[in-house]
Amino acid sequence: MTFGIVVVTFECRELARDCLASIARQLPAAMETTVVVDNTSSDGTVEMVAQDFPEARIIRNARNEGFAAAVNQGIVLLPRCSVICILNPDTLLLDSGLLEAERYLEVHAGVGVLGARIENADGSLQLSCRAFPGHLNALFNRHSLVTKLIPGNRWSREYLMSDWRHDEVREVDWVSGACMLAHRRAIERVGVLDPGYFFSIEDVDYCRRVRDVGLAVEYFPMARVQHRVGGSSRHAVFRAMAAHHRGMWRYYRKHLSRNAAIDVLTALGIAIRFFVHAASYTLRTATNRLLRRPNA
Repeated sequence: MTFGIVVVTFECRELARDCLASIARQLPAAMETTVVVDNTSSDGTVEMVAQDFPEARIIRNARNEGFAAAVNQGIVLLPRCSVICILNPDTLLLDSGLLEAERYLEVHAGVGVLGARIENADGSLQLSCRAFPGHLNALFNRHSLVTKLIPGNRWSREYLMSDWRHDEVREVDWVSGACMLAHRRAIERVGVLDPGYFFSIEDVDYCRRVRDVGLAVEYFPMARVQHRVGGSSRHAVFRAMAAHHRGMWRYYRKHLSRNAAIDVLTALGIAIRFFVHAASYTLRTATNRLLRRPNA
């Protein structure tokens, strides 16, 4: 089979079981070209995969190598696959549309990467393609106060690409790595994911590199995936949060750095953003625990 899937796991046995079961249900032939790369889970993930999905190949790392590096390990095991799908363990395939996506990539030589339509558990659209980030995204990203207070403002809509129905194939800047398909032509021209990204932002970086060599990145809604946001990082929230912000800085230095003074301000802004998010999460967690505490 010319289609392979790489799933990276970390302390997510039940999520991984559901994800692999959805592959077996929707794309049974793809189980033989599915690679699970485990980053040192202690919850029995590897044992579950070996028992319940013996067709899948397993790599068990001695330490947590990070998401991008683990994906690269999986890609190495699939040299004969012309299309490789990177799939989060907190996703479920809702149909067999990834095969249609594979066929689309095979006949469209100018396309390097495709992203699936990603949905929430209730079937609503999860915005999974974006414009490339820049400094203004601090004000207009999906978590920003401006976007929450004025969700229809032009700048947020342009960055989040929320002003169309997401029901047609469309060229975009980047697609979510929760379900991202790369053709071998992209891998041959730009290489694999940058292992310097431990967790998060590696998808933005990869799509930018693909576009920089003249290949297109497209959104492909005929393949549908359900994604439970945060499911694969809930056991290491602060580590994931820190890795995300380090990834932001790495991406900025690689693709946007131009001026030393702006670099310093950008680094400061990213650091402040991290501490605000960490404080906000800590406060929410403490408040929820208090609300759940039984009355004395």
